[in-house]
Amino acid sequence: QVQLVESGGGLVQAGGSLRLSCAASGSIFSFNTMGWYRQGPGKGRELVATITSGGFTDYADSVQGRFTISRDNSKKMVYLQMTNLKPEDTSVYYCCLESIPPYWGQGTQVTVSS
Repeated sequence: QVQLVESGGGLVQAGGSLRLSCAASGSIFSFNTMGWYRQGPGKGRELVATITSGGFTDYADSVQGRFTISRDNSKKMVYLQMTNLKPEDTSVYYCCLESIPPYWGQGTQVTVSS
């Protein structure tokens, strides 16, 4: 069984930074692509960034150059470093282990004030 627990969300002013963490349990972590998704008020869930087991990364155009995804397989952790945050980044951020079916964390709220 896989469990994902996000942390690190909060309230920050525009231009600020936050680092989200996702702690995973389960033996399949090291072999799977991990992702961060977000869901803003009244919006659908959207992909923010992914990282493969080998460390290859991909980002949504809206966060390219501002966010960095990373992982530590030995600790079963995934991180999302967010810089130059904008009010439109305000969302609940979810960690995802991409499998069939996917596993989701409970989410962590990020609020960016203008």
